[in-house]
Amino acid sequence: MGIPTEPIGSIPRSPELIQAVEAHAQGRVDDAELQAAQEKALKETIARFEETGSPVITDGEQLKPSFATYPIAGLTTLVPEGVVIPFADGHTRTLPALAEGPFRYATFTESYVRQAKQHTDLPVKQPVIAPSALSLLYPAAGIDGYPREQFLADLADQAEVDIRTSFEAGAASVQLDFTEGRLSIKLDPSKGVLEQFVALNNEVLDRFSDAERARIGVHTCPGGDQDSTHSLDVDYAELLPELFRLHVGAVYLQLASEADPGRVLEVVRDHVQPGQRVFVGVIDPIDPVVETPEQVRDRVLLAARYIPADQLGTCDDCGFAPFADDTSTSREVAFAKIAARVEGTRLAAEALGV
Repeated sequence: MGIPTEPIGSIPRSPELIQAVEAHAQGRVDDAELQAAQEKALKETIARFEETGSPVITDGEQLKPSFATYPIAGLTTLVPEGVVIPFADGHTRTLPALAEGPFRYATFTESYVRQAKQHTDLPVKQPVIAPSALSLLYPAAGIDGYPREQFLADLADQAEVDIRTSFEAGAASVQLDFTEGRLSIKLDPSKGVLEQFVALNNEVLDRFSDAERARIGVHTCPGGDQDSTHSLDVDYAELLPELFRLHVGAVYLQLASEADPGRVLEVVRDHVQPGQRVFVGVIDPIDPVVETPEQVRDRVLLAARYIPADQLGTCDDCGFAPFADDTSTSREVAFAKIAARVEGTRLAAEALGV
């Protein structure tokens, strides 16, 4: 049977792709030249993913501007002054704000699935942004003629389409990116915002059948941008009970970068739901040192003390470059880490006899 192992999402974009995106924004290359650069980067990324031995791959998010903003790239109903996300090293990311309704996605991930499947026969996992993250686009002051309740209804409809059409395009599984979960506790220690996030996500998830939800997972981490995090200082125990209330078949947990993984695993053991598979992070994308397969094996064996083998899987803590301009990690390091995860998980399965 073995232990399943999956990536989270992004791979650092190739230097050529980053240069092409910058040149396109400056008007120095046309749409056709940009698309050629994107196609080349996508094909190379998938080929290198296959070389790692990974049984499940993603497209490395080579075509996304970021894991969070792909649905709204190019929308003309936005203004730049939105929610500011501060990172521990002092840098920030700023979300835009919606200026008028109705809210509609400009891009759905099914297009990424179709392009990726042209280059591989392996199962393709498709990350999508959680509706809870996009709920932050609605301004605190409101929008005349477009109440928040209508925005949330429109958002839920669009998020459902994003998931459903990804499956229709051939995605083997879909992963909700929910990095805002831990951050919400930092912004609102009462956890009222977190409860709203969980309720909104479940509203969307409940539109799918049990069989479909078995192929939907949720990923959480404390951010991972430019080798920094936004909420690693928030106690995981504050998030996990609510996280496991999400109606998903898989939970992808950042764990390798936790100071006390055993304590986190105790909380996981107490809250994981029957039938859910927990993919524990065994690779730290922020650490420049490539883990050895033996280190990965030992991290898996630790997790196996708390999680039954038939509910256990492994993953990376986070994507390697959630934002397209993040060059803090090289492609070589990212793929070396993925290869270590695959081999280390195999060694752990062998040691556990599964």
